[in-house]
Amino acid sequence: MARRKLSTTIYITPEQSERLRILHERTKVPVSVYIREGIDLVLAKYEHMVPGQAPLLPLTPERKDAGE
Repeated sequence: MARRKLSTTIYITPEQSERLRILHERTKVPVSVYIREGIDLVLAKYEHMVPGQAPLLPLTPERKDAGE
């Protein structure tokens, strides 16, 4: 099943546009795929800054007392 995608607007330089166009012509991969891959790379690089589920910590004697 295909994942739902959201539409957004981005602004790139003419040089970026030209290089993406050439890459697309050579690979036949849509530019949108490359843009999504780039976003995934940035999110992976800065994963430590994106809030997520806190890791589960083992219960220590001090923590066991806190729950009572």
